[in-house]
Amino acid sequence: MAAMSVIGIDLGNESCYVAVAKAGGIETIANDYSLRATPSCIAFSEKNRILGVAAKNQQVTNMKNTVYGLKRLIGRKYRDPHVQRELQMMPFNVIEAPQGKIGIKVHYLNEEHVFSPEQCLAMLLTKLKDVSSTALQTPINDCVISVPSYFTNSERKALLDSAAIAGLNVLRLFNETTATALSYGIYKQDLPGPEDKPRNVVFVDCGHSSLQVFACAFNKDRLRMIATASDPHLGGRDFDLALADHFCKDFQTKYKMDAKSNPRAFLRLLAEVEKVKKQMSANSTTLPLNIECFMNDKDVHSSIKRAEMEELCAPLFQRAEITLKQCLALSELKLDEIHSVEIVGGSSRIPAIKQLIEKVFKKVPSTTLNQDEAVSRGCALQCAMLSPAVRVREFSVKDVQNYAVSVSWDASNDGEAAGEIEAFPVNHSVPYSKMLTFYRQEPFSIRALYTGNVPYPDKHIGTWIVKDIRPNAEGKPQKVKVKVRINLHGIMTVSSASLFEAKESSEAENGEENQQQQQNNQQQQQQQPPPNQNSTEHQNDVDATMADGVTNAAPEDADKEKKKKQVLKSIELPIESLTAGFSQVEINQYTEQEFKMIAADRQEKERADARNAFEEYVYELRGKLSSDDELAPFILENERSVLLKHLDDMENWLYEEGEECNRQVYQDKLAELKTKGEPIQTRKVEFELRPHVIEDFARSLQLTMKALELIKANDPKYAHLNEEEVKKVDQAFKNSYQWIEQTRQKFVNAPKHLPPPVTIAQVRQEKNEFENTVTPILNKPPPKAPSPPKEQQKSPSEEKTQNAQEQNQQQQNNQQSDQQQPQQENMDWSSTN
Repeated sequence: MAAMSVIGIDLGNESCYVAVAKAGGIETIANDYSLRATPSCIAFSEKNRILGVAAKNQQVTNMKNTVYGLKRLIGRKYRDPHVQRELQMMPFNVIEAPQGKIGIKVHYLNEEHVFSPEQCLAMLLTKLKDVSSTALQTPINDCVISVPSYFTNSERKALLDSAAIAGLNVLRLFNETTATALSYGIYKQDLPGPEDKPRNVVFVDCGHSSLQVFACAFNKDRLRMIATASDPHLGGRDFDLALADHFCKDFQTKYKMDAKSNPRAFLRLLAEVEKVKKQMSANSTTLPLNIECFMNDKDVHSSIKRAEMEELCAPLFQRAEITLKQCLALSELKLDEIHSVEIVGGSSRIPAIKQLIEKVFKKVPSTTLNQDEAVSRGCALQCAMLSPAVRVREFSVKDVQNYAVSVSWDASNDGEAAGEIEAFPVNHSVPYSKMLTFYRQEPFSIRALYTGNVPYPDKHIGTWIVKDIRPNAEGKPQKVKVKVRINLHGIMTVSSASLFEAKESSEAENGEENQQQQQNNQQQQQQQPPPNQNSTEHQNDVDATMADGVTNAAPEDADKEKKKKQVLKSIELPIESLTAGFSQVEINQYTEQEFKMIAADRQEKERADARNAFEEYVYELRGKLSSDDELAPFILENERSVLLKHLDDMENWLYEEGEECNRQVYQDKLAELKTKGEPIQTRKVEFELRPHVIEDFARSLQLTMKALELIKANDPKYAHLNEEEVKKVDQAFKNSYQWIEQTRQKFVNAPKHLPPPVTIAQVRQEKNEFENTVTPILNKPPPKAPSPPKEQQKSPSEEKTQNAQEQNQQQQNNQQSDQQQPQQENMDWSSTN
């Protein structure tokens, strides 16, 4: 499976997690800092972009050019009230771009650049893609990305655009709620059977910037979302801000300093407050807060208890309670029908949140799931299910639509009134398709909008113009079927429109027309997107003209019987889509720009690596030359002084005119320096290793000498060696012994600052040649003694004959002994008498 890696990305407001589906299960990928969480930060400098952990680390020093919180900006307009609320907490420069869009102004490559939030998010996705491909040693293409359940069409489309710019193929935008439920349900072995009453579980996901509460029904190998309630503006950062405000007032009283007037100081305060908040989850005692050189070179000190924090954040906890109760009401579940309440998300660790859950649902919250990684694991599982290259256990996922979607249409010229229908009510299954039937004779438009309470100022989703409609031969309206669909990504769209043209035909032509009709239907089915293999694909037919009580009668003669047969010919109609998001031309343009920035980043990294390698070599060589027991003995004093001076010059050059050179300059300088430094280091290595190598050779000679002594003593171990072989060993021993003694003499007076008269490599080569000559002879095994000839095996008949002969011989021997026995007795008796 390594060749086909499928990943799931949990795109968080503060940090991201990437999980991969492998043969052994789901694994979370560590980034280049060996951390599982990658901060959702992008920073810009004069030379390159800085992404992830490195961007977060320099946030305080490069505040104006460090961008974060992009999840709250994508797919929205600058004057959106939610955007204006976010901008109050962001220290970087955000401007209104053309068409009311958001522009993020940064200083990059020594000039001002304006990027859209979608472009910046694509940069972050590029980083996550790079981290994954590095960790898995394979290119990454297919993925599933998480989105909050409350995201609307515009935000979902914006995220897809960002993924396209980053070169990712998104198989599905997966609701964070459903991803969490999937990572819970797929490993549960004790779920009720398909026909049994489902197990109802409530999940509370309180993250960095939002709260989502959702109820799910689980059966074996399937889950169904029941209801979702959310507060998009209640998360861990809101508790941080409440605490930061408290400390700002405290510092104003104690130290007469306004932390809010200094964005850098306030950013540091938020970072410290977050640490204190995390300590409070496990500690109810008084906790200190100390920041050195906070403002005006002054240190600040304060403290807080958990009880004080809960009192400060009481309005936030009230909002959380409302959302919990809202989910319970929407799910229509009784408290005794809820099996358990699971908590995920970093901020669900706050004790007061746990107490609220217990208060509303009358159950102690469970922590079965990994609170930080549950969403990414669910996304990876979903990606594995959707990928044709990976086989996983079948698990059906039925998601729901969070907001009601209504569809309306224009009035026609022939008197048909405009109409509207609620195509997808709240909590309707997705993905889902519905067919709307119209009778039209000219092009018309269809509009979609959200109804109800939506966290988006503009409820308009999009407009679709159905084109190329014409009246029939009699000048009457024709039947048009339009498919409206909420797809896997949760995006509402008009996916197809067909005109059904009635044509009269004779019996002879009827067969051809039917055949043509079948071909058209097949083509139309092929063009439709494939249904989700884990979700039941639904499609309803709705007569749009009847939806609002308006009846559009068919032509008067439609009900009359006709002598000639009629066939309906389906014609695919073109649709012009007017929706949010980038056009394909813009995506291509931004993708090209992203590739250029990736190339610039890579080039800068290679330049920096070459510079660092050169700088490191300068410091290392100078340090060793300065030390009396390192390289100093292996170079003449005057040469050492010259080389040290040269190294000082190189250091000065490096920090002055050599600061911004390209990679090749550093590589050339390093190669030049190594021609002077490497010989000295080689002499040192030769000097240190020489005794060991010579000793090793001498040991081999000694073993051979002992073997020769045994041969002279006629040791049976070597008795099988012939005279020529013994002579060869003896000659090789004498030659090598003489060579090693001469070599030792050469080293006695050899100066350390000159190249050695004999190198270690030459000694090793001599030793190998000696051993290759001697070892095969001394280790030659003695010839084996001749084995006795094997007795010929006799056939069964021969054995039988031999046995019979042996029995006859035995009987004869027995008879002879019987005859001799009395004579023996008589003899004995006579001798006695």
